[in-house]
Amino acid sequence: MRPDALIPDDLSPDGLWSIGELAERAGATVKTVRFYSDRGLLPEAARSAGGHRRYGPEALDRLRTIRALRTLDLPVPDVGRVLDAEGALEDVVADRLRDIGSHLTALRWREAALRLLQDCTPGERAERLRLIGAVTVPPSTEALARFWRRWLPPRLPARVRSVVVEQAVPQLPDDPAPHQVLAFARLHAFVSGPCPGDAHRDDCQPAVHRTGDGGRPAVLYTGLSEAFALAAPAQRAGSAPHAGDALDCFVGAYAAAYGVRDNPDFRAGLHRVLAADPRIDHYWQLVGELSGGAEPNPGTAHDWLHAALAAETAVR
Repeated sequence: MRPDALIPDDLSPDGLWSIGELAERAGATVKTVRFYSDRGLLPEAARSAGGHRRYGPEALDRLRTIRALRTLDLPVPDVGRVLDAEGALEDVVADRLRDIGSHLTALRWREAALRLLQDCTPGERAERLRLIGAVTVPPSTEALARFWRRWLPPRLPARVRSVVVEQAVPQLPDDPAPHQVLAFARLHAFVSGPCPGDAHRDDCQPAVHRTGDGGRPAVLYTGLSEAFALAAPAQRAGSAPHAGDALDCFVGAYAAAYGVRDNPDFRAGLHRVLAADPRIDHYWQLVGELSGGAEPNPGTAHDWLHAALAAETAVR
């Protein structure tokens, strides 16, 4: 076979295409070819004597690849990454899928918010609009995390604090119903307001959170997490609050935190202290509405265990 037989018939004697010829072969415009050339995505093979761009046959495949990537809405810099680095396509696609997922989530939250406004009475609309307007789209749980970092004892070790915050801050649905949008908006308003209870921070904290009481908050919260896990099966089963391992672990966490023995007098005193402590039941109620109420949360577990303690101490 003659060497020149490998050269397509429509190439010029030097084996190259003009920019117009390349554009025609690719079904693109000259402006498109020039755009990608100017950004370094489509290198020219040479210049004619008159300074015009010339391209080899490999430019046609490269241009087709560029246009295919652009139809997927990949930004020009990402197209360059794919063309220049082997294996970059997988990373670029993964990044793009994350971006699209975030965008779709934002659209679903906006749609649910609009339906929430559409389906309410005129008297409810102003309040709902105010609540929704204070929330970013897609929504962020950072305000909830900040609330818990303020609410928890200041002496709590960072490791324990992180675990508690992770348990207390709910996961947001990607495709919310209108009532879930309203629950989150109310939750956001709740945590963004003043500390529940009194205006002074120390007065609106549970007794165990306050400084100077000699307790060990890390021991308490580690024990409470275990007690909540033990109580979860009974809550899922719809069992009434009752004595058992979960309650013993719950009371034992408080006893260990203060270095005292668990006995009937301690349990009676603990019940009185917990009954008088500031509550954030509204937080947990809204978390339940947001999550669908299918799973116990630390708030419902605490209430269940406190009710079990109250029932036990009432019998004695």
